[in-house]
Amino acid sequence: MRTRAKTVGIALIAGFLPLAATMPGTALAEDGNWFTNMLKYGGTTVPPSQPADLGQVYCPTVDVAENGAALRSYGGRADDNASLRSQITLGRLARECVRLADGSVSVKVGVEGQVLLGPQGRPGRFEAPVYFTIKAGDQTIVARARKVSVSIGPGEAQGLFTVIEENLVVPRPLSESYEIGVSLHGAPGKAAAKRKRKPAPTSAAAPAEAAPEASQ
Repeated sequence: MRTRAKTVGIALIAGFLPLAATMPGTALAEDGNWFTNMLKYGGTTVPPSQPADLGQVYCPTVDVAENGAALRSYGGRADDNASLRSQITLGRLARECVRLADGSVSVKVGVEGQVLLGPQGRPGRFEAPVYFTIKAGDQTIVARARKVSVSIGPGEAQGLFTVIEENLVVPRPLSESYEIGVSLHGAPGKAAAKRKRKPAPTSAAAPAEAAPEASQ
């Protein structure tokens, strides 16, 4: 099953504040902090408001595949906490969906995460592999992989990262029935049962996903 989002203890994660959509034909995650402002506006500040469009665009919440919320590295026997070197976990998730002129939908997904050192871990540079997928039933529409460098300095126990993936295009025929997925593994886990979703109106802020629990 897919994992509903929960907090993972990143100190900077705060609640989202609702704000009406500011782009025509767009369903947005809520804003009120730099992370969602970067996702929607490409900067840390909110531009002047524009008239809201009354149209609708389907923009489902971001799902995390089973076992896709955490990635661990061990220096000894796997699953032995005393041998843990590092653990990468997903944090806050957000998305933005924009209707294009040809009827297709362009999806933008933002991900926050962290790398934690374990008992056998040492400061240094780590790579967080983040996989983005958009599916319609069993059909994969888009699949992309990103590697994000994370540095943990001497005396530090964790490092934070943010990645935003843009222009994940859903063709018009599938624009009302797709799913957005994020995972730390290239082969996502068992898919959840299909859920019926209602289209998200552009005049209402679409809720952002909080951090999923680390499970592996």
